[in-house]
Amino acid sequence: MILRLRPALLAGAALAAAGLLLAPGRTAEASTMGGDSSGAMPSASAPSYDPAEEYVKGVAALNASQYKDAERALSRVTRATPDNAEAWRMLGMANAGQSNLKGARKAYEKAVKLQPDSIEAHQGLGVALAGLKDPAAKAQLDWLAAKAAACAGTCADAEALKKASAAVEGALAAAGGPSAALEPGSLLFAAPQAGDQAYAAAVGLINQRRYDDALAALAKARLAFGPHPDVLTYQGYAWRKKGDEARAEGYYRQALAIAPRHRGALEYYGELKVERGDLAGARRMLARLDRACSFGCAEAEELRRWIDAGRDPRA
Repeated sequence: MILRLRPALLAGAALAAAGLLLAPGRTAEASTMGGDSSGAMPSASAPSYDPAEEYVKGVAALNASQYKDAERALSRVTRATPDNAEAWRMLGMANAGQSNLKGARKAYEKAVKLQPDSIEAHQGLGVALAGLKDPAAKAQLDWLAAKAAACAGTCADAEALKKASAAVEGALAAAGGPSAALEPGSLLFAAPQAGDQAYAAAVGLINQRRYDDALAALAKARLAFGPHPDVLTYQGYAWRKKGDEARAEGYYRQALAIAPRHRGALEYYGELKVERGDLAGARRMLARLDRACSFGCAEAEELRRWIDAGRDPRA
């Protein structure tokens, strides 16, 4: 299958300053995000938040050492997208910055469970446990030591492993509190412009079928933008092309949980169902697309073509 991606539409200056991505340009592999409105009266609905916007607010608050504000925003993100490891890790940092080590431990434990290879999450958990005088901190140091031994000072993570081990060792030695986890410069997260650049690079890499490299670029974009449905949809697409349909489905579901009318996620999830032979499921995605596209849209027409063909386009 020949990909026909056009370059993504990057955020304008005002949106970039606010940390919001514009939806990618429509191609065979990308789509815009449609709005959604339930029509519920205010008295019948709880306050709702855009988790991508709240993530950016949380990152900005962390960078400004405004830990309570960061905790508030990132808590909203984790409630809306409980599988977002980055948000849990940063929530741990926000709690640690307020010397709430129990809250930090809980958040870091979630981050480690969701992203077992995250050096930063293991570091944060180890420091929080040490501050609580919990002997389990030693297990985090042992994990870091084992990774460092396997790395032997030659891998890309060598410096990060060295710093993480030193942070946990320092916290254990001093029974130290959160300071080791919040060393100067540790909170300088990716700016929106860097996220846009990573996102655009991922689009180009997908076009070249370099899916591993695309996923690495999308991970950088997620650090800047959090659980943005456009980024999640591309992550799902890349994993699908790598043959991991279960993982792809997880990303599509995350995107649709945030934006139920996201046209790209609906289309690609429908295509995945066609590939699995689930034409009834694909038609349900098409019905949702038709409702989202009152006057028709390319995403619905593309999925309709897949359903009519009833075949596996990878063949």
